[in-house]
Amino acid sequence: MKTTLLSAAMIAVLATACTRTEPADTAADTTPAADAPAVDPMASTPPATDPATTAPATPAPAADVTAIAVGSADHSTLVSALQAAGLVETLQGAGPFTVFAPTNAAFTALPAGTVDGLLKPEAKADLTKVLTYHVVPGNLDAAELTRQIQAGNGQATLTTVQGATLTAKAGGPGGVTITDAKGNVANVTTADLKAGNGVVHVIDKVVMAN
Repeated sequence: MKTTLLSAAMIAVLATACTRTEPADTAADTTPAADAPAVDPMASTPPATDPATTAPATPAPAADVTAIAVGSADHSTLVSALQAAGLVETLQGAGPFTVFAPTNAAFTALPAGTVDGLLKPEAKADLTKVLTYHVVPGNLDAAELTRQIQAGNGQATLTTVQGATLTAKAGGPGGVTITDAKGNVANVTTADLKAGNGVVHVIDKVVMAN
């Protein structure tokens, strides 16, 4: 009888031990894995950039209006004339200046001997008048020229540094033409070459005040 009671008690103890639930370990394991890469919490990941939607950088304007002519192989005659007249430093000033810049071909189209004669030291005053007739005070880009032409019912009068006037009208391959005091018409072939002290418009003729 004692043996039977002892056996029953032992069975009850074993049953209780087998059915008891151990509490879960709720502590997080903060030990990093041996092969896990280190993470810098201060590092930030820049957003991905889609090359197709990235706007191209805007080219910086030239330092001054003379730099545009100097950098153009098609304006070497104009550069030589500016140097002979001593106007390079003037056009490197604060301005702003609007320059109508004749190409080499425009100078070549003048009567034979005209350019050579103007480049002589004794003709410096005449050369200065010709060159300053191509310069208008202010920053007149194509949009502003067009605005003035429209406001003037089809034409705008531009007073040059030389003192005489040019007449701007709509037309030509560049959208604007320039008529000089003699009635000669020059086309703006390339507009809006921007500089730090103004703007340059390429023209296909040399304009003359007299």
